[in-house]
Amino acid sequence: MHQTTSHRRRVALIDMGTNTFHLLIVEMPDQPDGKPHILLRTKAGVRLGEGGISKGIIASEPYARALHTLAGFKEEIELHQAQEIRATATSAMRVTKNGPDLVRDIFEQTGIQVNVIPGEREAELICEGVRQAVDLGQEPQLIMDIGGGSVEFIIANQTTIFWKQSFEIGAQRLLDKFFPDPSGVFPAAAVEAEQQYLATVLAPLVQAVQRYRPTGLVGASGSFDSLADMQLGRLRTESELPPSTELALSSFQESYRHLLSGNHEQRLALPGILPMRADMLVVAAVLIDYVLGITEITRIRTSAYALKEGVLAEMLGR
Repeated sequence: MHQTTSHRRRVALIDMGTNTFHLLIVEMPDQPDGKPHILLRTKAGVRLGEGGISKGIIASEPYARALHTLAGFKEEIELHQAQEIRATATSAMRVTKNGPDLVRDIFEQTGIQVNVIPGEREAELICEGVRQAVDLGQEPQLIMDIGGGSVEFIIANQTTIFWKQSFEIGAQRLLDKFFPDPSGVFPAAAVEAEQQYLATVLAPLVQAVQRYRPTGLVGASGSFDSLADMQLGRLRTESELPPSTELALSSFQESYRHLLSGNHEQRLALPGILPMRADMLVVAAVLIDYVLGITEITRIRTSAYALKEGVLAEMLGR
């Protein structure tokens, strides 16, 4: 008796971010308007930018973690019999001297060909992914993805991108620049310094916001997931995350106060905090607070979908 196997195409999507590597394995629909069936959604905290991104290199320990993580992903991909792999890498591999070496080593060790994409393309794919999770409607919304290396801002509605830009001001960079002693409290002077820096770097965003007047903020990244977990008071697993969560402005402000007032140990003890995000979330929250301040936005939604879902939507021709 022979086994009947499904002939539907299985695709693995890998998003190699500066903090987190994501793997999504789906079975493609056989109808043009069908939904892909998710077989696996997982992530690994690789912290590729740790100890090096601000110097323009990937340090040896994160480099090894990346190879180890990709080897694990490759096992999952083989286990789920995915025939096609789309691997995308962003800021850390875009701007580091040894990024191309890592691309080569990944290919030699796993056979996975990594596509390193520019920031503008990253912003487009993030927007496309977010649209699968959140109905943006007709009014312009500000989409924000805080990575470890870069931050993407997109002003868009459900059909049109009005403006987009990628800035190399990710959470690992902000941490390196403004948080010299992660064991301690983040002092008021550091908050002030980060805000002044953002006011300079994000001048194009300020102009775009004045021009398009977005009515809401949609946050797509681990920092926003963490803030939503803090609102809920517990850490959700990857499979538990709904496509979108409403994040109350009052909840953000309360979490922001807690993050700023505590030291590292106290931040770790906050319900809903992943250890690897305990310090990054502080600099990310300062960034979110700055953005809220220049926009007058009061509605915040999170999107569990971002770059890899954008790649998938493009493959489906949506």
